[in-house]
Amino acid sequence: MKIKLTLLLVMLTGLATHAQIKLEGVVKDSIGNPLELANIVAINQSTNILDGYSITTDKGFYRLTLKENTAYKLQVTYIGMKPGEKFIETSTNNLIEDFVLQYDNALDAVELVYEMPVTVKGDTIIYNADSFKNGSERKLEDVIDKLPGVEINDNGQIEVEGTVVQKLTVNGKDFFDGDSKLATENIPSNAVDKIEVLRNFSEVSQLKGVENNSNNYAINVKLKEGKENFWFGDVTVGGGVAPSPNDELYLVQPKLFYYNPKYSVNVIGDLNNIGEPALTNREVRNFGGGFRAPSRDSGTSLSLGDNGLSGLTSVANSQKVDAKLAATNFSYAPISTLDLSGFVIFNSTRLNTRKDSFVRYINATTDIPDETTVSTGREASDQGLVKLSALFKPNVNNQIEYDVLGSLSKDSERQIEISDVIGETNQLDEVTPFSLKQNLKYYYTLNENNIFAFEALHVLKDEDPFYNAYLENDPTNNDANDDNDDSTEEDAYDETAEQLGLVRSLDYYNIGQDQYVKSNQLDAKLDYYNILNSKSNISFTLGTIFSRQDYNSNIFQFLENDQVVDASPTLQDTDGNLLLGENDTQYNFSDVYLGTRYNLKIGKFTFRPGLSLHAYGNQNIQFGDTYEDNFFRILPEFETSVQFKKSESLQFNYRMSNQFTDVTNIARGLVLNSFDNLSYGNPTLQNGLAHNLTLRYRSFNLFNYTNVFATVNYSKNIDQIRSTAFFNNVISTNSYFNSQFADESLSASGRWQRTFGKIRTGLSANYNYSLQNQFIEDVQSVNKTFSQTYRPEIRTNFSNAPNVRLRYTYSISNTDQGTRTTKIIRNAPSISFDAYIWKSITFVTDYSYTNQDVDGESDSFQSWDAGLAYRNNEDSHWEFELKASNLLNIDANINNNVGTFSVSNSSTYILPRFVTFRVIYSL
Repeated sequence: MKIKLTLLLVMLTGLATHAQIKLEGVVKDSIGNPLELANIVAINQSTNILDGYSITTDKGFYRLTLKENTAYKLQVTYIGMKPGEKFIETSTNNLIEDFVLQYDNALDAVELVYEMPVTVKGDTIIYNADSFKNGSERKLEDVIDKLPGVEINDNGQIEVEGTVVQKLTVNGKDFFDGDSKLATENIPSNAVDKIEVLRNFSEVSQLKGVENNSNNYAINVKLKEGKENFWFGDVTVGGGVAPSPNDELYLVQPKLFYYNPKYSVNVIGDLNNIGEPALTNREVRNFGGGFRAPSRDSGTSLSLGDNGLSGLTSVANSQKVDAKLAATNFSYAPISTLDLSGFVIFNSTRLNTRKDSFVRYINATTDIPDETTVSTGREASDQGLVKLSALFKPNVNNQIEYDVLGSLSKDSERQIEISDVIGETNQLDEVTPFSLKQNLKYYYTLNENNIFAFEALHVLKDEDPFYNAYLENDPTNNDANDDNDDSTEEDAYDETAEQLGLVRSLDYYNIGQDQYVKSNQLDAKLDYYNILNSKSNISFTLGTIFSRQDYNSNIFQFLENDQVVDASPTLQDTDGNLLLGENDTQYNFSDVYLGTRYNLKIGKFTFRPGLSLHAYGNQNIQFGDTYEDNFFRILPEFETSVQFKKSESLQFNYRMSNQFTDVTNIARGLVLNSFDNLSYGNPTLQNGLAHNLTLRYRSFNLFNYTNVFATVNYSKNIDQIRSTAFFNNVISTNSYFNSQFADESLSASGRWQRTFGKIRTGLSANYNYSLQNQFIEDVQSVNKTFSQTYRPEIRTNFSNAPNVRLRYTYSISNTDQGTRTTKIIRNAPSISFDAYIWKSITFVTDYSYTNQDVDGESDSFQSWDAGLAYRNNEDSHWEFELKASNLLNIDANINNNVGTFSVSNSSTYILPRFVTFRVIYSL
């Protein structure tokens, strides 16, 4: 590695020694107004190669760095203006050249001598993909991550100016409903011609001028000529030998795409056991299909809960992975006014997991011992999704959309946990959740000043989680503590078993629980927009949310001879009522609201005040008892922004919102979340009220490619729904209530990025302070956390030289939990290196080191991957690759976490060293 870095530094030094001069100037129109975002290119007349390019500032200023004693052709272009050209010859002195462009009413197409790497058209930034490639790229993500102002975050999502991209299209057509991660990891880089970043993005052209889309970003990928009307993509086949002699590694991944103006088809397949799934089980579960609730901006937040498998493990935290995927996406336009699209996804994953943990509990009035656990498990997940969409736009004044998404899965997890406090426990979680979403939208423009928009979303969910836990028991010491016998002690689970009303005379506790949750929700609204003048408009909204959830659960015990008995708990709630081991609850919620917003633009300022009046209705029925709460509430909101220039803005937003929980927190019977965690709900729970303030700054200077964004957010939650925990040993029972103590949080994040020729530097920082009230056995304490994270970075992007990326992450977190203070320090340097040699060999390697210090106790782990690939030339259909992951054969990653009631240190075991040989055929 040292040799590689030395060679790289020599190359950088050599490149920096070329004698250069500066060319500066101003671009104006015929009456002397400066032209912002004009494009200037300098073409070397002897080589016909682009030696420099620039984009003018808001003052019309540009600067180029050129070679000495060289002849150049300068070309300046600006939309709506005739291009300007000059021929110059540099010497050893800096030059000044101004341009005056004339208006071109004919708007003839401009023939560029050389394609600009970056151009700007209105709210669209267009990147020429080839200008940022060096030959080592294979997928779309490799190109996007090199674009100034754009990056791939740690979750694999595309971010522009610090905001996650909402939608990604290919040639204007949806790619799996705009899922950016699926696109970036599968679309081949050699098929990409342009990458268009659309700021202030709106999917409905009729609403673009009246909606606030300042935080909406989309990306459109334009394919190269020759990719339309032909299949393109690649097929990867590979194999290898695992550390275990009984396991052989395999990989088969076809990724094929077809586009023409009328229809498109995308096919992605996957069959592998090397930990590189095309789509993980967690990503499939979170695949939303592009649905957005009509009430998202109403101020009401209602949760339907998630009662699926509680913790689908990520592939990165697994010891063994078997993945299968079959996915297809299509779009079809039978006529110019109708677009049909959809996708089908089937995913099957099998994971083996292991996690070792040491947990230190925060003591209240009882003595909770520290606990060491070893958990091994096997997860099985089969998931299927189908979506169909139709968009009908008979004319510019009417647009109708309909979407339907169905999902069904079968998930299970078997786990063995060995605890030095409780002993060995065998657990089984199973669930087959089903959901159906339907979306209907209609947009109607009556005339240039009056627009109507209707949106409705219907959600139907069925969830049936089953849980089973098998624990060892010694029936001879069930009442040892009651007899004041110092020589023996009850098993850790005995007191909980007694409170659950279990039979304690067996050598085991075999506990089960059935649950069934059915959710039915309608969310709809009608918007009316009135455009008052060119500077202002007003809108009115009539909306409603109707929701019903039915919930049943039952705790039972398996005895000998397959006999089953229901639990008969002796536990009481905080009011002294005996708790049941079952639930039978119906929860009805309604919100009818009327809202208005006013938009006013004065110079650089935009003001958007608004408010909404809500009539809420809550009702839950449990075992014949009815609990109701009906009330009115006014929720204000306010937003203002300052547009300093086209690429620099400051935005402030305030919003008040009402937060409502789901049925599981309202049901008053006992629920077995796991063998060591029980809970019961509160039928009298009220809503929580939240105040949220956000200040956001953005600046993207295309003149010197400096990208800056910063966000400050403050939130205060009043009457927040909180839980209090009661402990028997390490076994907790939680209940819910509305806390009279407010929780607060203040966070700030920012990033600075600057490009110097072929070198890009960056620095990001994050700060978070939170004040959270926690309750243990009704004793209130304040949990204060302050965390800081810093990440400097430098990377190169040479076309004809190796490239390196250096990154260092430093974070420190201090948590004060009243009885305990925890300090966690994390240091994580990393380096990635890629080289494209002799136009045929690609070498890529990534190394990272992570050290975590918890209150003076330090742990560390490393990661090192590498790949070596050969293809005869850039146009070759065949490529051969040798790839190695976890070269150091590290057993486990280290993680530390500060929870509400505990501090944990854990080791999560990962895939061993894999070395595979692959053959890739590109169409």
